[in-house]
Amino acid sequence: MYAQNMVTAHSTRDLALINAAGFLRSFGVGLMGVVLGIYLFRSGLSSFAIGFVIATGLAGSASATVLMTLRADRVGRKRFLIFLSALSAVGGIALALRPSLPLLAVMAFVGMLNGTGTDRSAAFALDQAIVPGLVPDVKRTWALAWYNVLLDGGGSLGALGAGLPLLLQRELSVSVLASYRMLFFGYAVLCIAVAAIYLCLSHSVEISVPGSTAPAKTEISSQSKKIIAKITALFSLDAFGGGFLTDALVSYWFFRRFGIAEQDLGILFFAVHILNALSHLGAAWLARRIGLVNTMVFTHLPSSLFLIAIPFAPSFGWAAVLFLCREALVEMDVPTRQSYVAALVQPNERTFAAGITNVARNVFWGVGSGVAGLLMQVATFSAPLIFGGSAKILYDVLLYRSFRQVKPAEEMRPAS
Repeated sequence: MYAQNMVTAHSTRDLALINAAGFLRSFGVGLMGVVLGIYLFRSGLSSFAIGFVIATGLAGSASATVLMTLRADRVGRKRFLIFLSALSAVGGIALALRPSLPLLAVMAFVGMLNGTGTDRSAAFALDQAIVPGLVPDVKRTWALAWYNVLLDGGGSLGALGAGLPLLLQRELSVSVLASYRMLFFGYAVLCIAVAAIYLCLSHSVEISVPGSTAPAKTEISSQSKKIIAKITALFSLDAFGGGFLTDALVSYWFFRRFGIAEQDLGILFFAVHILNALSHLGAAWLARRIGLVNTMVFTHLPSSLFLIAIPFAPSFGWAAVLFLCREALVEMDVPTRQSYVAALVQPNERTFAAGITNVARNVFWGVGSGVAGLLMQVATFSAPLIFGGSAKILYDVLLYRSFRQVKPAEEMRPAS
């Protein structure tokens, strides 16, 4: 009984630490999502170059996730989380130093610079594998929902901080680019603070051989490989559409289309992340009643229709309303998707499953971001919203068709 209570205490403490680290990490990502594209534009980069830098950072994140998938359980999840968090500081330093485009791209890759406005890092993927193992299956979706609430809460506060460069410029009488550099050095310090939080995790977060503290070598069953391959292909399509719609590119779109200043965009994206956060709890509640797959599809599809309508809005007010309607629904598939993937595989396969699905998402986010920047420059400026929304609608239809009959254990009712 004493040993069981100790395990429960460690699990509760580890869950709190992971949530705290995720909140701070997401604060930095939310900030970057709003200011990155505008800062690069102020620095003289073209739309194509901005998309290229964002895509390079996402490619670095994808590479880190591949490494995490193959090695995290062997070298230790805790060690990997610390390493990833410390390495993220390189991205902030790169922006603060403002090197030439080739060097900036390299440092963005190494620092896994995230311009999506949403935390989809390798650390995020590893958190996804850890959290379901710290709670019973019946609480899995709710635990992931609260984790994502804190991520979006951090992201919303980070977005609200987008007005800091202009505030620093006014209060310290420095140039706007100098104020941005101060902000990016602060982001690097934040990444180190996240690493310090992960340093406090216990051994409960690891996958170990029974009776040993050594990391386990994970074997993936053939059945799990088939499921992971199929769902990864679908998630790739969704992520490709999402790559058109990173916060950095969308805020850049609002900035150029309606001339909205950074501080006003910060307020808009603050509201966006608040709606995202609340939607996670709604998703967990809804999933208990209609199932994980139905929740994913029936909330995600209408959000894409709202998105496609935004370019046709006659004013910023109408565009903002449509955007907020979209954001109130679009994230409801996040905790449900994470819970569904964790439910379809064995506990010792969760790092692999979370890693592979997130690698695919990051790769196709990067591809989508690069294509979006190109289309904005050579086709129509609103192309990312139309193409991105259309890709996501196709994903919803295919997901429902492929997995509507594949239910997790907690949704299986015994035959009467």
